Amino acid sequence: MKKRLGIVGLGRMGANMARRLKDCGYPIAAVFDTKPETTKQLAEELGAFAAKHLAEVSERSEVILTVVSDDASMHAIFDPSTDSLLSHASGKIFINCATISPKVHEEVEAWAKSAGAQTLEACMASSIPQAREGTLILLVAGERSVFEKAEPILKDLSRSLRYIGSTGQAAKVKALVNMVMNINTAGLAEGLALGDALGLDLTVLREVFALTGANSRVLETDGEDMQNRDHDCYFSAAHAAKDSGIAVDLAESTHIEVPLAKATLHQYRRMVDLGLGEWDKSGIAEIVFKGRLQNRKSPDQTKKQ
Repeated sequence: MKKRLGIVGLGRMGANMARRLKDCGYPIAAVFDTKPETTKQLAEELGAFAAKHLAEVSERSEVILTVVSDDASMHAIFDPSTDSLLSHASGKIFINCATISPKVHEEVEAWAKSAGAQTLEACMASSIPQAREGTLILLVAGERSVFEKAEPILKDLSRSLRYIGSTGQAAKVKALVNMVMNINTAGLAEGLALGDALGLDLTVLREVFALTGANSRVLETDGEDMQNRDHDCYFSAAHAAKDSGIAVDLAESTHIEVPLAKATLHQYRRMVDLGLGEWDKSGIAEIVFKGRLQNRKSPDQTKKQ
């Protein structure tokens, strides 16, 4: 019999993971989001209990997946001094899918152990369509025995499942993945912006990039969007800033110089400061293409111009 699941954090990723697991035959016992209407809507769709309190999710579920945005949110849902997920947590497994600081995963693991529960980190190197299709790339860390218990669920969510090691290790790998991805995204935006300023045909330029050392996965996913000003959000600039910040903090803690990562972090923080944090990371093109920033529009207005 498949385990009863709880889902906490019902944004684009969490909601689509819940839908995928429901399709795979898992009973979705309870869902929770800080937005009550979001909780109610997904609960009705999946036939789940719409929890008003975090403890209700743990009480009704055997395995709880959390998909929250940052360190503060992670602390908030697990803080043992409050009515958190750790109420009624004895014997439960928490699979924590957010990209957060490695030290926070370690703190949560310690809190959970004190409550008689177990944790895994399952960092996702993928986006919204992959969450819905069950083709995520998952980087997992924690105790090996806990990973083996949760492996069937993780396999149903992923096309590539990697056990990285002890708690915190997967978060470090994910931070580096996103650091390099964000640097590539910023570099691509600058290349296309300079090509545009030089009067080059950007479609031809992208085709040449794809045939040379300028090729990258980011060129495939973001290049056309940058050219056409289509910034529907799959991975937000705010998340890019957060994740590059985690990587820069790790670099500083190990005394490694990362000037490209710092420059990229500056650009994404600039987007956030300009109120563009909820745009897709491809929106970094808007702050480097000549004339775009002065004439910026909403994502819907910029789409397919």
